[in-house]
Amino acid sequence: MVGVTLSESGGIARLVFDHPPINLFTFDVFVETAGLIQRVATDDSVRVLVLSSANPDFFIAHFDVEAILRFPTGSPPATELNAYHEMCETLRTMPKATIAVIEGRAGGGGSELALSCDMRFAALPSPGRAGAVFNQPEVALGIIPGGSGTQRLARLMGRSRALEAVLGCDDVDAELAERWGWVNRSLPADEVWPFVERLARRIASFPAHAVAAAKASVVRVEKEVREDLLAEGNAFSATLGGPGAREAMEKFLADGGQTREGEMRLGSLFD
Repeated sequence: MVGVTLSESGGIARLVFDHPPINLFTFDVFVETAGLIQRVATDDSVRVLVLSSANPDFFIAHFDVEAILRFPTGSPPATELNAYHEMCETLRTMPKATIAVIEGRAGGGGSELALSCDMRFAALPSPGRAGAVFNQPEVALGIIPGGSGTQRLARLMGRSRALEAVLGCDDVDAELAERWGWVNRSLPADEVWPFVERLARRIASFPAHAVAAAKASVVRVEKEVREDLLAEGNAFSATLGGPGAREAMEKFLADGGQTREGEMRLGSLFD
């Protein structure tokens, strides 16, 4: 496996990111993750999928900016969702509960992956640990959140808070994330896993057809998601060739982006 593993027991699948030092979402990790999520989506023995990280400081830092710098510019508008959006939509729509446990930093594409899950639970700071921290840094890099972030955040938090998060590119701690609706709950670090394990076991014990039907009915409330994701994806592609975008991404890397030291202070990296 390339930085991500999948296990299953008692109807609960566990997808764990482990790509030191910062769980950077490289292209290889993305491809592996997308494949595993699709496998879970079609596995009738799984009732619940839990996403988490083996690194207490990072859930997923973000998508690899060096890879983004290699994305083509000037492409014609797409007519179908890109592979990243399809992966996120699979999390949102699969007939099983999807839960993200965030104990460290979740930025960019990592935040978007968590946002696509049905539920998110975050760890509050504890001695020696900063707890969960969220950031959508894309606008500071001359692009936009292109993996569902603009759509998920606006639907969860409302227009004004989503714009503060997306345009501010600043760190949002676990307590504020709960108040804004970025996560369901923020819990003391030693309570997150007992809470999630109990919730996952409860859901996994219920009749699968009822879980699937209930989720589908709730998800139906969200209108025109695929159309809006397609528009987001095309807007993201258009920003790749925007004036100053390449320079902003190169400066980010030069200033310590994608290093552990730099990523631990991601919000202040853009000050």
